[in-house]
Amino acid sequence: MKKSFLDFLGIALRAGKMISGTELTLQGIRNQSVKLVIMASDCSNRTKKDLTNKTNSYDVTLIDNFTSQELKDAIGKDRKVIGITDLGIARRLIEIMEN
Repeated sequence: MKKSFLDFLGIALRAGKMISGTELTLQGIRNQSVKLVIMASDCSNRTKKDLTNKTNSYDVTLIDNFTSQELKDAIGKDRKVIGITDLGIARRLIEIMEN
């Protein structure tokens, strides 16, 4: 499951359907362009709180099952927060997590 998810994350990056970084992702949640948020399990408590509150109020799914190192290995960038902007890719990633 984890490997499939991380592999698909790489596909989302190559397809250009991803934004990364806390501020860009929060902005994307606010303007409703972000369909799924992936947050590193080892990010700061403030970031966790901000993203959890924002995703709850805008009804956006939040996944926090991966470390920042696992996310870095998947996308080749040192990021702790990733926003998926394509609904189809977001649904597929959620589906992978549920299996």
